[in-house]
Amino acid sequence: MTRTGPDRRPTLADVAARAGVSTALVSIVLRDAPGASAATRERVRQVAAEIGYRPDSRARLLRSSRSRLLGVVFGVQHAFHGDLVSGLYAAAERVGYELALSAVTPGRDERRAVAGLLQDRCEALVLLGPSSPTAALADLATRLPVVVVARPVRSTAVDVVRTADDEGMHLAVEHLLALGHRDVVHVDGGRAPGAAERRRGYREAVRRAGLPARTVPGGLAEDDGAAAARALLAGPLPTAVTVFNDRCALGVVDVLRRAGGSVPGDVSVVGYDDSRIARLTSVDLTSVAQDVEQLTTLAVTRAVERLDGVPVARRDLVVPPRLVVRSSTAPPR
Repeated sequence: MTRTGPDRRPTLADVAARAGVSTALVSIVLRDAPGASAATRERVRQVAAEIGYRPDSRARLLRSSRSRLLGVVFGVQHAFHGDLVSGLYAAAERVGYELALSAVTPGRDERRAVAGLLQDRCEALVLLGPSSPTAALADLATRLPVVVVARPVRSTAVDVVRTADDEGMHLAVEHLLALGHRDVVHVDGGRAPGAAERRRGYREAVRRAGLPARTVPGGLAEDDGAAAARALLAGPLPTAVTVFNDRCALGVVDVLRRAGGSVPGDVSVVGYDDSRIARLTSVDLTSVAQDVEQLTTLAVTRAVERLDGVPVARRDLVVPPRLVVRSSTAPPR
């Protein structure tokens, strides 16, 4: 009798040995292909259930002429990327594809993350907020379809699905102006994907209101927001701040409160992305929301359209944002 146990995953051969048939016949039954009697099908399925056999769909896909794998590159430092990955899984499942994930970390750059997915025989790549130059992305698109999410790319070779980030920052500033704020500062995202568009949106909105624009260096993470808040505390404190993303905004809020300030009593704070951090009860951050479901559905749809040879008219798909108001914003004192 074939042994199985917690230290070894049951195989097709284990099912065949227990059922007393060939592995080829087991494969026919489990693929629901013709060539096996009803009695054999029942016996094989019963044995598979008894020993806990589960087909290795990844291995099956890799053996086929089509892998039906979409490679996804994401950044572990981006809280919003976690939301996007969840949405991509759901969107891919709806059209019969699977995902292969490859992370960008402080010690693993984007080039290595992409290389790992190419070895996995991914049919197309979905890159979340990539930092690679446009020329590198266009070169990669000569090898397989490439869909970039959450970053504009000026290339006819690359498909883009993004939020109208400038409009998102318009919403943030207009919300603060409607509350009565007239001294609104922007904590910048530096060279991060989307930062330039959000910075431009902030400047357009405050200048349209006849107010001066002032930006403070920020970044992706809480430490960047903390540094920005310390810079704000060193000078005249504004009554409101828009921030590049939610993680950075969390750092801003933390330092302001540790210094004895009140949010929103002394300073109103608006984040960006409406990530899970913003929705925590203890944070309750007003934030510009990106439509995760629409972004991820469009990204997967566009990748599959490229693979299927479907002609598409537009390379750049832009999704409107919305503002979610919570307790971090209020009228100025």
